[in-house]
Parts: sequence; C-alpha cells; structure tokens
Amino acid sequence: MATLAFPALPARYKPASIWALYAVGLTPGLYAFYLGIFGGLGADPVRAFEHLLGLWALRFLCLGLAVTPLRDLFGMNLISYRRALGLLAFYYVLAHFTVYLTLDRGLIFSSIAGDILKRPYIMLGMAGLLMLIPLAVTSNRASIRRLGPRWNKLHKLVYPVLIVAVLHYALSLKVISAEPAFYIVVAIVLLGYRLVRPRIMERRRAKRGMAPAR
Repeated sequence: MATLAFPALPARYKPASIWALYAVGLTPGLYAFYLGIFGGLGADPVRAFEHLLGLWALRFLCLGLAVTPLRDLFGMNLISYRRALGLLAFYYVLAHFTVYLTLDRGLIFSSIAGDILKRPYIMLGMAGLLMLIPLAVTSNRASIRRLGPRWNKLHKLVYPVLIVAVLHYALSLKVISAEPAFYIVVAIVLLGYRLVRPRIMERRRAKRGMAPAR
C-alpha cells in the first residue's frame, strides 16, 4: 500500500514550531480560566473548568498516539511534536486533578476519600495521572540514552493511560452520549492499530523487497 508523502518542515523551523505548539496547546486552558473568572462558564464554573481541562488532556493524549499511524499510513512525519503533545496531555491532567483537589473538594481529604469510594471513575483518573508521571519525567533525550530499550517498554504505559482516561471521562458523564462515544471509538482505533501494525509494516517491507531496482 503506497503512502502519501507530505512535505516536511525545514529543520531550522522545528524548534520554533514546537514552542508554538505549546503556546497554542495551552491556550484553551488559559481561555477557560479567563471565562471562569468573568462568569463565562455557566452556573457551576468549577465543574465546567474541571471538565474542560480533562477533555483537553484526553484530546492531546489521542493526538500524541495518532502520530505513529499518521506517519505509517499517510507519510505525515510529526514525530518531533509527539513529546510536546504528550507533555500537554500531562499538564492538562495535572491541572484537572489540581482543580478537583482545590476548587472542587477544597483540600478536605475526608471529602476526597468519600468521593473516591462513591465514584470509582475518580480512581481511574488518579491511576492515569500516576502512570503519566514517569512518562513525563523521562520524556527527554537523557532518559532515552540512560534507559535504552527499557524506555520503549516504559512508554507503552501510554496505552493503559488512554484506556483509563476514556473510561474516566465516559463514566464521569454517567450517560454515553455522542461525545464520549466518539472518544471511545478513537481510542479503540488508536489501540487497535498497535495490534495490527507489525503485520502492516511487515507486508510493507516485503513489498519493498520485491520491488524492482530502478
């Protein structure tokens, strides 16, 4: 199967484009904060703010996992932006959790413990955050060199992170409407691709090996 080849951004522009991605990626959270201050988040601004932060975390998580299939199937090499997308997802998860602890629960730990027992999806969200922490800490070249092959194994944690993130989101809404259903389908596609990817890549290598020399 032939893939399209998209033109790559010149290397000298890559650092600036990555910083631009961080700036653009953080804008929705900052704008939601602005709306919250000036009464633009409705009758329950804390819950609305908390929801928006969690939703953007899920979106960036999905975008980071979409980098590989986009490269494999469509020739879009966005690998330089995968770290930024992953870190943006982590920042939004951290902000989402911080808002829950402070603005929502007021750092009243008895209330938090009762909420966890009453709403198991909160435990899923916490599990996702705990799994994301080592990924964020090791998302640098020094860690890649130090960990070697173990780095790839560690970063496969992103797959269960996506699973618990989607479950956390869907269960928190209590009703599977169009929006959570969309993210469930996206997660199934992204994770399902990982299962069939070895076969796809093997077939592609075989075709390249059979192609006549030019």
